[in-house]
Amino acid sequence: MRFRLSFSFLFLFILALAGPVHALPAAPDTEAPAAETVHPDPLRRETPRSMVSGLIEALAELDYDRAAQYFDMPAATSNRQRMNAVSQARAFHALLDNGGSLKPFATLSNQASGRVDDDLPLDQENIGEVTVQDKKTPVLITRSEVDGQQVWRISSATLGQIAAATRRVPAGATGETAPQDEYLVAGAPVKDWGMLLGLGVMVFGGLWLVSALVVAAMRRLVTDSAASGIYRFFEAALPPASLLLAVAVFYTWAERLPVAIVARQTLLRYTGIVTVIALVWFGLRLVDAISELVIARMQRRQRRQIVSVVTLLRRTVKILLLVFSGIGILDTFGIDVTTGIAALGIGGIALALGAQKTVENLVGSVTVIADRPLQVGDFIKVGDVVGTVEDVGIRSTRIRTLERTIVTIPNGDLSARQIENFAARDRFLFNPTIAVTYATSSAQLQEALAIVRGVLADEEKIAESWRARLGGITDRAFNIDVFSYIDTAEFDVQVAVRENLLFTIYQRLEAAGIRLAHPSQTVVFQGDGQGKTEDGQGARAEHDAGSARPRLEKEERPGR
Repeated sequence: MRFRLSFSFLFLFILALAGPVHALPAAPDTEAPAAETVHPDPLRRETPRSMVSGLIEALAELDYDRAAQYFDMPAATSNRQRMNAVSQARAFHALLDNGGSLKPFATLSNQASGRVDDDLPLDQENIGEVTVQDKKTPVLITRSEVDGQQVWRISSATLGQIAAATRRVPAGATGETAPQDEYLVAGAPVKDWGMLLGLGVMVFGGLWLVSALVVAAMRRLVTDSAASGIYRFFEAALPPASLLLAVAVFYTWAERLPVAIVARQTLLRYTGIVTVIALVWFGLRLVDAISELVIARMQRRQRRQIVSVVTLLRRTVKILLLVFSGIGILDTFGIDVTTGIAALGIGGIALALGAQKTVENLVGSVTVIADRPLQVGDFIKVGDVVGTVEDVGIRSTRIRTLERTIVTIPNGDLSARQIENFAARDRFLFNPTIAVTYATSSAQLQEALAIVRGVLADEEKIAESWRARLGGITDRAFNIDVFSYIDTAEFDVQVAVRENLLFTIYQRLEAAGIRLAHPSQTVVFQGDGQGKTEDGQGARAEHDAGSARPRLEKEERPGR
């Protein structure tokens, strides 16, 4: 049955990786319409994000013919129309380089339908703005059909506003004529790349230096830095926080620098990766700081089992952080990871079914640690197992028995069983039954009670709430029942106190001539004069409970 389940999940996993299942071909005698094949847009204009990315690539290559295809205008049918489109693309590029801006890559919608919560029509998106004559003009894109496909392009209304504004500007004021002797790298001048990278290094370096000085000052002020939670938090948080703050400052200042839109937009796009790295760096350092602080405290309390769980949780959180950061970075590069995540989900279900006992033991270990029914060093009883706990691990607990053997119990079973912890008791029960013989008179019985009470009263380790009473008259002895507690949590101490109490009681009873009863059995033989002594008394054979040899003694009562 397990093999069939594993095979089924493996089959589903392969189907998930293979993609959607297509319909089977129709029967030969059935006429089915031919399915129209839809090819992806070669300019990648399906989503606002991919459209902006393609436009930036075209501007970086100074390919204004291709850049013009991202404008919502009729297709050029003549050389004049083509030159007009190229001129508009060049002018738009110049406006972006001189005070214009586009939204960061991560904030643009990666859905074909665009954003629906931006208070714009469903077929419109705002991707940035340009400045003409100190007036901000939004850059809007619209979704329309081109060659049977829905694509996003810069709206004709935006192009009209830009064209009307640029017609009122003197020639060259829009920056259309760039110096021809500048060396370009990836479509932008080298000085622009240097200016942006220098800004990033300067901002991050300055903030990192400030954070290092703050941590050094706190280290001098804190007495025990290893045990200080505030210091550990700031030590872990300040370096990645300085990187996050540097990213925010870079976003703000980069928009104001007179640099090429290609360099600015490219660096702002990959600055999102730096943001993800900063967040993951902050999370990893914070997890390490918290776990090390908890481990140090637990080691001082000799709770080693919690150290194992904290270590496991730290590794798990780190793995999750790295996985989510990887997904965020892949999304920044435009890689769709939805199919991979679905496949991993099916594979995770199959793995969970195969490792359900391991998961059960892991949950059991967390339950044992949270409920704390036992700790390392405790003397416990679990079912038929009696011994000392040596280790509480992630999967199982090891117990050293009285025979000096090791018994390993899975934590899943341990958490569901009854656990008797002898180490957790605060005092020990002292509850002996003192039996005196029938030969004891009533006065001697009163004296025996007084002796037992006196011994209990003289012992300082006996708790105040004790009692010693004549508990019963059995067929063999008078029973004096003692109920008291030895007020100590140490096993060796209570053993010594118990021995001293019993020895003192016996010694005083012996000095008073009061004999303790012992288990015995009397057998009386009677018949026709056989087995009788000379004075007519019967012979009694008394058997000691601890001996197999009978002994005969005279009984001072007439035989029948």
